[in-house]
Parts: sequence; structure tokens; C-alpha cells
Amino acid sequence: MNKKGLAILMRTRMRPFSPGSNKLNHLEHVPIQGSKVSHEDIDSSGNTMKRDFGAVRESMHSAISMKKAEVLDSALDEFSEGYLDLSKNDRQSLLLILAKDYDLDRSQIHELMKQYLGLEASATGGKVDASTNEDGSCLAAFYRLERNIRYALKPQYEDLFERLNTHPGGLKFLSIMRADILSILEEENVVSLRALESYMKQKLITWLSPAVLELHQITWDDPASLLEKIVAYEAVHPVSNLVDLKRRLGVGRRCFGYIHPAVPGEPLIFIEVALQKNVSQTIQEVLWDEPSMHECEATCALFYSISSTQPGLKGINLGKFLIKRVIDLVKKDMPNIYTFATLSPIPGYTQWLLAKLVSAERSDSTFRENILEPEEERALHDASKELTGEKDAMKVLWNLLTSRKYEWIKSDELVSVLEAPLMRLCARYLLLEKKRGRALDSVANFHLQNGAMIGRINWMADRSEKGLCQSAGIMVNYLYRLEDIEENGQSYISTGTVHATDDIHGFLPGEA
Repeated sequence: MNKKGLAILMRTRMRPFSPGSNKLNHLEHVPIQGSKVSHEDIDSSGNTMKRDFGAVRESMHSAISMKKAEVLDSALDEFSEGYLDLSKNDRQSLLLILAKDYDLDRSQIHELMKQYLGLEASATGGKVDASTNEDGSCLAAFYRLERNIRYALKPQYEDLFERLNTHPGGLKFLSIMRADILSILEEENVVSLRALESYMKQKLITWLSPAVLELHQITWDDPASLLEKIVAYEAVHPVSNLVDLKRRLGVGRRCFGYIHPAVPGEPLIFIEVALQKNVSQTIQEVLWDEPSMHECEATCALFYSISSTQPGLKGINLGKFLIKRVIDLVKKDMPNIYTFATLSPIPGYTQWLLAKLVSAERSDSTFRENILEPEEERALHDASKELTGEKDAMKVLWNLLTSRKYEWIKSDELVSVLEAPLMRLCARYLLLEKKRGRALDSVANFHLQNGAMIGRINWMADRSEKGLCQSAGIMVNYLYRLEDIEENGQSYISTGTVHATDDIHGFLPGEA
């Protein structure tokens, strides 16, 4: 594809690739939830063709059990292509078969453990070492049984994963399979499928080690097929047109992606960076304002978007390694930059606040939590009289936040009155609200476990519909201080400690 083709893409907002089922290196994931393929599909000529579930199942069995290398590639191709042609229900059925029928042989494990325990009981004093037997035969028996137990503890589907990983297009196909598994588990917690997903995740973490990933700086001179991926997969701030894309790759901006040799020409994850004099407080100035200084004058690298391109790699934290690599590279190339920060969304804030408002409304006066301070209630009531006519300030806040017209941002008085309570509650949300000991907000959890600290929350930082819906327009700067990254990350992971500046703690005196 040339730049003209990319321009057409920008107008149509298409997803990348229209893969043929026989080309594994051109796979695109079609989520299992949205699959409308049935056993009777239509081929490229408009003819009806049947997809044989039994044949795909048989090709999967062959790909797992086959020993001959010369025919293994053909079996893997048949399975991969056949799987992609299956309907949603058939994919789910096949994955359940894989999880249950190709799991561990527990009867074999039980028998081996009995042998092991029997051997241990017969050893002198229950302790076995080289001196237990003059010829070391007892110790050798232990080693042999331990080796057999380790082998038996490997599920049969490991062979399929291992073989696909070394097969052309196999790594991307594995990510497609895992995305399908995750979508099934969102609807139903199948224990065997959960075990398969966990096993696959650990394999992918190993195979996607930073040592095998190439850090690539993406520029306007890259092939249009790669730029197409940036347009399609940008998840935080969608690319609106070619001018926007060129600006993000131009002077005062950087874009870096991790590319795996098995998925060439397609970043698994990418990050967008703005070079600035000061840490931006609004996304508008990052996306639309032209840089007001020469790059050599920049003292701050602002990470304003990080996007994963593979749904099947969810939960595999490639972003942690990407951010650290980018910091090292930028620091090396531009020693004058000493501040590394983000301008990040707060995707869970409004949802959390609305849940608090509902809870307060349903509670009696004894247990009702005062979300708003008395002075905030009075100010909000006075400012909203003409707009809502509602007397209860909590209901006023609910109505303003749930209205998709966002009338309140058109009123300077309401914008001013809402700033204090919404900023205070946002600081509480980021600092104090936890789930299983980790930050409730997904983006906060991501950056905090990577070693960042909460630096500043910014009022009216994102006036887009998405920003107003997610967080009432509030965004947050996370700071990556090189000398504190490792310590911050470790303390957060081990104890749930959220590191933040005094400015953040100042919103909640005596609470944090």
C-alpha cells in the first residue's frame, strides 16, 4: 500500500488486512463474540461451502500427536486455517475439547507419585543422598521418577503451543486463540479452559521476552502498511486524518513500537511521545498545537498514548518494558530531557463515582456517605438552579454526569463549581480505591506497577466526548523518576503502596 492507499484507509477507517484463510502471516483477529460464520459459508466466488468441524478437530489432533517433521507443517496449516473458518460455537467447542481432552493424564501422575512416596519411605531415615547406596542406585531411581513426574505434569496441548510458536504465522495465531478463550471466559468460568489460558499466557510471556523484541522508531517514511496499523490500533486518541498522523510522527514527536520477528511489519504495542518544555495539562495542546520550540530545547518527554495491537496479549505487560526502553533511548539521544511523564486518561473514574452516588441514594441517613462537602453542595445547588431545577445536590451531580449532552461544560459557573468536588474525589479514587490490593483504575494500576508515581491531576484536560464520559474531562500526569522507578514498582506490587506527590495528597488531608 502506498500513501494514497493510506489516505483511502483514513477516509474509510477500515481495520488492517483482509486475510485469505491460507496465509497465516496475514492473520487478523475476528473476535469470537462477533463471529457470524456458520457451517455453510460463502467463498470468494459466492458459492456455498461447508466447514467440517470434524476435519478441523482431526487436524488439531494431528498437529499435537504427529512426530514426522516433514508433514507437521502441513497439519499446522490445516488446523490454523480450518480454525479461522469455524463458527463462533464451533471454535468454542474445539477449545473446550483442547482444554479437556489434551490436559494432564492425572492417573499417570497419581501412579508416579505413589511410586515416589514408596521409594522415599524405603530410604534410610527418609533422607536420600549420594551415600544412601554405594552404587547410587537409590538416588538414580529418585532422579528417574522425578524426571517422569515433570514430564507427566506437562499437558498435551503444550506440544501444540510449542509447535505453533515455531511455525510461520503461529505466534499471531496463538494470540487469536487466546483472545477467543478470554472472550469465552468473560461469559463463563470453565475451570479447564481457565487452566489452558493460564498455561498459554505463561508460554507467551516467555516467548515475548524483551530480548527477542525489536524496538522500532515509527516514522512517516515507514511503509504505509505499517502506518495503517498505527491508524487502526490507536486505542487512546484516534487518528483523525493524514495531517494528524503526520503530526504525530513529525518534529517534536516520536512513536516507538515493539516488533517481534514472527510478526514482521506489525508492532505488538506502540507508544506515542511528545517532546516539550513543560508537562502538558491538556490533551488538546498535545494533539493539535504545533510544537512551540526546537527539539533541542525540550526538557520533557510526555507519553500521551500507548496501545496494544493484539487482544490475545491482554495481561502480558509489554508496556512496562517498552516504556523503560524508550526512556533509555530518549535519554541517550537527548540528554537535555530529564522529565519523563504521561498524560493519561482515567477510564474508571466516572463509573466509580456514579456507583458511589447510587449507593448513597439507596442508603438511609445513618449509613449514607457524604460524597459532597456542605459548601460544595450549596455551590452546586445554586449554580444548577436554572439548568436542572433539582434541589438535591447529589442528584444534580448524577444528572450532570449521566447526560450525554454535557450541558455543564457550556456553563462557566458550573465548570468552576464542579472543579473542587470532582478533583477531590478523583484524587481519592486514584489514591485510595483498591481492588485486591491494587489501584482500581486500570491505567493507574498499569503505570504504578511500572514504577511511576501520581504527579498531578488536570481539570478539563480532555473535552472530547470520550474524556467527559470516562472522567468528566480530568486527566492525570504520572511521573517516571529514573532513580525511583524500581523501588516504586516493587513497593506497589508487594504492599499496594501508591506513590504520589504532595499536590495529590493535598486534596485529601488526613486521609491518605
